[in-house]
Amino acid sequence: MEVKGYADAAQWVYAQAVVPDLVGGGELLTLTDVRYVHRMAMTPVWDVAPNPDAGPHEGPGSFRRHDIHSFPGGMKPPSHALVEPRLRDWLDSVEAVRASAAHPMEAIAAIHAGFEQVHPFIDGNGRTGRLLMNLILCRLGYAPAIIQKRERERYLRALRQADAGNYGPLAEQIARAVLDNILRFMVPALAGAERLVPLASLATPEVSHLALRNAAQRGRLKAQRAENGQWRSSRAWVDEYIASKYRSAARG
Repeated sequence: MEVKGYADAAQWVYAQAVVPDLVGGGELLTLTDVRYVHRMAMTPVWDVAPNPDAGPHEGPGSFRRHDIHSFPGGMKPPSHALVEPRLRDWLDSVEAVRASAAHPMEAIAAIHAGFEQVHPFIDGNGRTGRLLMNLILCRLGYAPAIIQKRERERYLRALRQADAGNYGPLAEQIARAVLDNILRFMVPALAGAERLVPLASLATPEVSHLALRNAAQRGRLKAQRAENGQWRSSRAWVDEYIASKYRSAARG
């Protein structure tokens, strides 16, 4: 149910990159968006197993009504009475990102950390915060940033550094995640099956970037090496290479 809720919310968020749904006066984000994303992400699991610490008015889409403990790094979320005013201040900072003099990814990192510091819900703040970050990215015209499970510890360390005012590590991780999505999904889709693209754009869960590079270096994968040393291939050539591997395994 957690996966289903996150998938439903993510599908709506990512659709904003195709058909933006700016409401009211064209705000990047509204209080309604915040509640809506949390409700979509949390309702399926809440219907089966509601948070045992939640009161009757702290369900999906509703702000917490009691205080919570400090985070492991020492950051203390505001009192529940201050959640909504702090969140409205945070929404002002979201809107200000378009005119910010900071690097866009650093501004996004500060916004993401700011939401987690408010921690407006009794549960699901991490999922909701990452979905809202991607909603903002999509509405600004960027690819979403997917934080992989293997990067969780680094991500949490970067958040703690952001709590202390150092947004660089979190901004770098977000920027790399945005670029990774562009290379893995957008570039191959736009290029088509025959056009040459960097090997990083052709990696899949079944065959890694490193495996493709090794195959190209050994001549097993059709590829071209640019003057800067970067290998490029096509989806059609990679599919041909994978098919040849399966034929070799079958003969073995």
